[in-house]
Parts: sequence; structure tokens; C-alpha cells
Amino acid sequence: MSLLSIRRMIRGLAAAVGFGLLVLLAACRTEAPGLPALGVRVDGTTVSGVSAGAYMAGQLHLAHNRIVTGAALIAGGPYGCAQSVYARGIVGPGSALINASRAINGCMANDLAAWGVPNPQQLADQARDFAGEGRIDPIEATAGDRIYLFSGTKDETVLPDIGLAALKLYERLGVPEDHIKRVADMPAGHGFIAKGKGVACSLTAKPFINDCDYDQAGELLNFLLGPLQPADATANVERFIFDQHAFTKDLADHSLAREGVVLIPERCRREAGCRVHVVFHGCRQSRAELGDTFIEDSGYVRWAGPNRLVVLMPQAEASTANPYGCWDWWGYTGSEYLTRKGPQIVAVRRMLDRLASAK
Repeated sequence: MSLLSIRRMIRGLAAAVGFGLLVLLAACRTEAPGLPALGVRVDGTTVSGVSAGAYMAGQLHLAHNRIVTGAALIAGGPYGCAQSVYARGIVGPGSALINASRAINGCMANDLAAWGVPNPQQLADQARDFAGEGRIDPIEATAGDRIYLFSGTKDETVLPDIGLAALKLYERLGVPEDHIKRVADMPAGHGFIAKGKGVACSLTAKPFINDCDYDQAGELLNFLLGPLQPADATANVERFIFDQHAFTKDLADHSLAREGVVLIPERCRREAGCRVHVVFHGCRQSRAELGDTFIEDSGYVRWAGPNRLVVLMPQAEASTANPYGCWDWWGYTGSEYLTRKGPQIVAVRRMLDRLASAK
């Protein structure tokens, strides 16, 4: 046999073995299990998020404010900020492109202030219009809600003035002053704030968790739900990975990852009636990017167990339209992204309904 023939044979065998391994690996790959039915209390759900997740938290809050009674927006801005009035009559990619430009220049930077972007009164009027059209829940349902807002003084990604616009929006929607807590005096960069975890307080860098000697998870949960039992890092809390695509089968362009995470205190496996808190990560902060860093280091785990709190952590994924794995706050999933028909909002509501199902 010639040397050339031997080389061809080796290449053929290698290709065959490689293909066989791929088939074997595909056959061995198991899908994540389904989200469990826990009989949770869906009324009184609260939500929090950082950066793009902050915008998403605000969207879920107003879309379903009959059941969502509190929202925490960290390094984010007001509901609908990126919704361009010029884009409302445009269908398709044009709308998202206009919104994306407004998002970057007016809802992260503050370069469009002279043109009234963001405009809290206009955004409040738009939210009322959506409610009047039946696209989000009635605005009156927010009157008793509690809102936590955070902006770091060193945040150059979403400027503090944008966070201030969120405060003004909620005031115009009728949330009482004593139901809003805004923290805006900490020298923090762009990220979720933790105690003893993450990068230096003033930095903006992966994993976008900033050690400012401040337990933000505890502060926001106590404000939205409190007073709570003290945090306990030793409490038995299950990190349950579930199949998110079970909730997206009829949804196009949803940009949800295959797997999501829910933190389940041991008591909530045995007892119905636990409360739910939904957490939206920021851009480049999903499990695909960071593994379990945000899940573990944000601090939610320590508060879940002692307070019978199920913490739902949905996961977005990167795509051509969404290269950094952000939640949709400018319309890349379609024109209904702010409403109950938005694909991501639909999927998360289905997850809540599943958790609320009887055991």
C-alpha cells in the first residue's frame, strides 16, 4: 500500500471515528428537566434586574402589575425609554433599529436630553395608552407597589440621570413617594452590587458584580418584601436547571437560552404558598458567559432559604440580533416587546404559572 493510500485511509478512519463520537455525544445529551409545579403564590411576585435586565424588570412589572407588586431596577432606566415615537408606525426591523439608536444615545448615555429623551411624562402617557388598549395591566394597579432604584456615581454605561428618569416615571404613574427607594450616592461602576464578591466597586468589568460592601440583594428584597428573616448561606436551597424552551414552542425570535435556573428552598419543595422573585441578568452576564457566577455571587441564594422565596432566574442567549445576550428592551423580538404579548414576557409568565401549579 502506498504512503498516499495509507494517509487517505487514516484520514477516512479519523473522520469516521469523529462522526461516530459526535453521534454518540448527541445521543447521550439529555435535555434539562421541566420546571416543577410548587404551588407558589403568584400574586405578590416581585422582580429585579441589572442593566438590560433592569429594563426587562420594569417591562414585566407593568405588563403584569396585577400580580407583580414590586420591582428593583439596578443601573437601568424607565419603562419604554427606547420606544421611539417615530417607530410606532413602522413594522419590522426598521422599528428596532430606530429604538436601538435611541436606547444607546438617550437611554444609556444622556445625549438626547435636549430632545426630551427620556421624557418621563411622555413615557407615562404611553404606558397609560398601552393599558387603555389592554396591552398591559391597568396602571392603577401600581398604586401600592414598591420600587427600588439604583445608580452608581461611577456608572458610565447607564448614566445616573437615566435612573432619575425612572424615578420620575413611577411618580407620574402614581406610586407614592414612600414606596420608592432610590440609592444614587455610591461610587459604583456598572453592575450588580455585592458584599465581598466581584470587582472593585468603581469598575465596570466582568462579571459586572461590584464589591461595594453592600448587600444589594438583601436591601432590595427587604424593601420589596420585608421585613425578612436574616440571610443564611447554609440554608438548603436547590439550584434547579430547567428547560426554558418548553415555554417558547410557539414563540418566534424569543432569544431565550435552552436552560434556565430556579432557586428552590427545601421547604418550598414540601410546602405550597412560597413567594416568587424573578431576577433578570444583564448583558454578557448569563450562564453561557459567566457560568454560575451571577447566580451564586449576587447574594439571592442566601436570602431564599430563610424566607421561603423561590427565585426564578431566566436566561437570555446571544443571537445575530442580540450579540451580547441582553434582554429585549429595544424591540429585537418584535413590536410587542413592552406588552403582555412580548415573547420574553409571555415565556416568563408561563414559567410563573407553572411554578404556581398545584403539586
